Amino acid sequence: MKKYFKYIAVILVGTVISCREEVQKPKVSYGASNKVSVTKADSTQIEIADLPIQMEGTDYLIHPVGDLRVYERGSKARFGSSSVNDVSFTISNLGEYEITGYLQNLKFQKVDSDSIRPLSDKPILILTATYLKTVADRTHNNVMVYTLTDSDTNKDGKIDTSDIKTLYLSDISGENFTKVSADLEELVDWSLIESKNRLYFRTIEDTNQNGQFDKNDVLHYNYIDLASKKWEVKAYKPI
Repeated sequence: MKKYFKYIAVILVGTVISCREEVQKPKVSYGASNKVSVTKADSTQIEIADLPIQMEGTDYLIHPVGDLRVYERGSKARFGSSSVNDVSFTISNLGEYEITGYLQNLKFQKVDSDSIRPLSDKPILILTATYLKTVADRTHNNVMVYTLTDSDTNKDGKIDTSDIKTLYLSDISGENFTKVSADLEELVDWSLIESKNRLYFRTIEDTNQNGQFDKNDVLHYNYIDLASKKWEVKAYKPI
């Protein structure tokens, strides 16, 4: 019995160490220069699109594009050792004026046109795409807000959620796709203050360059006036 508990303890310690090592995986890898790297798209993935989405009051269809996902059930095929897989043909989820998922791109199409244009011609991973309906109603500026990763900041050869998350804006047409958070700063969160038509957001900078974002690093506070045609990032100091 003592050996049994000792064995369980070893497993628990190993699990804790493993989790700790995973948490401490750096989001930034510094080389000879701190330039943001961009990787090529994975040609082995099968790209598919969900059915188009039209945000209320807009003249554009949005086509979510991502990779076909295959999930292992864990059961074995009857006449072999291969796992039986489930295939998911759904790559996005739709909330109120927000698209979420792990998307390789979004493509935009005006309702009276057959032409479809991509949001970006570079590899990215889109996590959320939010249409600011209340801002459009108040200012007639149709703005989309994106949280995404746009570069292989930890230099592991791929763009995924282990890399730095950034903040982008675009028009509802997908044009004027603009990065508004600084390179090598991790997006913490963003919030819309409707009464002022302002988008507030926080980022954190790895000032000690240890590859982690922690209490020793510096938070930056910014806002953008969405009533303006020009998206100018302005810093403010609440503390």
